[in-house]
Amino acid sequence: GGVDLVFDVIGGDIQKQSAALIRTGGTLVTVVGPAEARPTDGLAVDFVVESDRAQLREIVQRVRDGRLQTNIGKVSALDEAVATFNASGRRNGKTVIRVRP
Repeated sequence: GGVDLVFDVIGGDIQKQSAALIRTGGTLVTVVGPAEARPTDGLAVDFVVESDRAQLREIVQRVRDGRLQTNIGKVSALDEAVATFNASGRRNGKTVIRVRP
């Protein structure tokens, strides 16, 4: 393959297909747990961030209190996700995909 880096957020078969695209010396980074696939002659890095409800509540409270600043550029429904990410132009802030109505 000729890809320098794959950032995997799906895992499974998609991760395996993506790993095959990585060039010699390239890197696979995954956030869905230990890498199921390894690039040939490359590096696989996995990391998992585990949080509990108390930590998530604390983060939400910090946002509400203004102690944690967020920069949200666009909020879209799940069924609009592909169109949102395919839209041309640069966006200031993060894109949030709303899973529930």
